Amino acid sequence: MDRILIRGGNRLSGKIPVSGAKNAALTLMPCALLTDEPLTLRNLPRLADVDSFGHLLNELGASTAIEGTRPTDFGRVMTVRAGKLTSTVAPYDIVRKMRASILVLGPLLGRAGEATVSLPGGCAIGNRPIDLHLKALEAMGAEIEIAAGYVKASAPGGRLKGGRFSFPVVSVGATENALMAAVTCKGTTVLDNAAREPEIVDLCNLLVAMGAQISGIGTERLEIEGVDRLHGATYAVMPDRIEAGSYACAAAITGGDVELVGAEANDMRATLDALVQAGVTVEETKGGIRVAANGPLKPLTLSTAPFPGFATDMQAQFMAMQLVAEGASVFTETIFENRYMHVPELARMGAHIDVRGRTAVVHGPTRLVGAQVMATDLRASMSLILAGLAAEGETQVNRVYHLDRGYERLEEKLQAVGADIERVGDG
Repeated sequence: MDRILIRGGNRLSGKIPVSGAKNAALTLMPCALLTDEPLTLRNLPRLADVDSFGHLLNELGASTAIEGTRPTDFGRVMTVRAGKLTSTVAPYDIVRKMRASILVLGPLLGRAGEATVSLPGGCAIGNRPIDLHLKALEAMGAEIEIAAGYVKASAPGGRLKGGRFSFPVVSVGATENALMAAVTCKGTTVLDNAAREPEIVDLCNLLVAMGAQISGIGTERLEIEGVDRLHGATYAVMPDRIEAGSYACAAAITGGDVELVGAEANDMRATLDALVQAGVTVEETKGGIRVAANGPLKPLTLSTAPFPGFATDMQAQFMAMQLVAEGASVFTETIFENRYMHVPELARMGAHIDVRGRTAVVHGPTRLVGAQVMATDLRASMSLILAGLAAEGETQVNRVYHLDRGYERLEEKLQAVGADIERVGDG
């Protein structure tokens, strides 16, 4: 199994290209199931999760083809053709690897009028039930049962009728599934308290490009007028705001100066605001965003929240960054109840972090020392990379398959701006 070795202490400087967003890509790919015409996605990141989702689409009868890119390029162009669905069953062996697999439920219902999808897997960061997905689909007329670890859903008469649903709490995945199911309903669907994340906007924009009728894009109230069919499209995946934020933290923790090429500031205002509060210089450039840290970092008090609040996917990275800040930083995790699994691993490197329930207090500044650590989930993995960049000596990060799920060729990007980092195998 691969490991990543980091010899810390180098100041990062230069340009890092921001890849297409993982969370957007995994939402856009299932849209191919809604049409019998080709869907071409550009700027698709080279990630294990993207490959897994491609295999799932193949399992359902869609073909996937990579076009026009060299192996050394970042990003890919993928064309998905689902001319005829050969199955409406998403099996356990594929779905267990990746929670986003549940996102085939809505489009399969919308296209075929039925779907059988294994209950999902993914990172072990807490309880993430799919009850809101199912309740939203039921509001549109779906009949649903759960049996033997599978969700079995059907549309009476072969087509959902549409309806109104108000999410009791904001749910990104449930909003996405509901959107994809609603675009081909017989009637109108209204989704209240819908998620407003940039990835939701990206999904809406693609669906509109395919012929869907959606109003209220970017707001908490989405109204979808169902259409009889969608057509194919060519669409570019949005830049990854979480990757960009992660590399911004890398610049900050090393006292570096990095330009995040292709980053979109409007998608990550809460992250950029938090960086500024920590004493980091942030400026928009013609090509993206420049992040520079020229002095000691200041302590922060942060609480995760749905967009436009501070993203839960940035909590672990900021926690690592604040290890070198001068004073105590307070983090409150409101989205997931088990998202501090990186804390014991950071402690192996010298971190002093007190956790009480959903609150963590980071005591800085810390003298970080390299150690062997183990990645527990995707974003926790990145927190260990960040700590390793600032630590004395060598850090070895194990179980890096988590990183490969969400960061495209991380070590190459960091090497290019001065990090002493490499991937090694057991052999």
